[in-house]
Amino acid sequence: MATITLHGNTIHTSGELPAVGAQAPAFKLTGGDLADVSLADFKGRKKLLNIVPSLDTGVCATSTRKFNDAAKKLGDKVVVLIVSADLPFAQSRFCTGEHLDNVISLSMMRDKNFAKDYGVLIQDGPLAGICARAVVVLDENDKVLYTQQVPEIGEEPDYDKALAALR
Repeated sequence: MATITLHGNTIHTSGELPAVGAQAPAFKLTGGDLADVSLADFKGRKKLLNIVPSLDTGVCATSTRKFNDAAKKLGDKVVVLIVSADLPFAQSRFCTGEHLDNVISLSMMRDKNFAKDYGVLIQDGPLAGICARAVVVLDENDKVLYTQQVPEIGEEPDYDKALAALR
């Protein structure tokens, strides 16, 4: 269980992020077309998972925009996935409205196994039941290269370190 804060108040997650060097847990999330999307769908590509509470918040929106801009320069061998508890319709509306064509948004609408398996499910406080802010970078074979559990939900992740892990 990780201890993080929300506006300075202590809250807890369901566990710890996967360890660097470990095999990433498989997942099944929901894409914008309501189809199931799995980790295996991105086999052979490096993956940056930007895990956020909700795209309907300023910091989540900002991190998605920044990773979208960075993804333009990363090429086809890298995919940036935005994972949140938002419904796919809301995710698509946000990404379309912001012209974010270089990220793929994925929803936990059908179950919370992703958040549990990645240790980011918030257990208490006003955001209980959704994801804490975190970044996980995986190689082409789903080995964990980098993780960051952002200690204060209202803060942005370390973009430079996450992107450096993809190189």
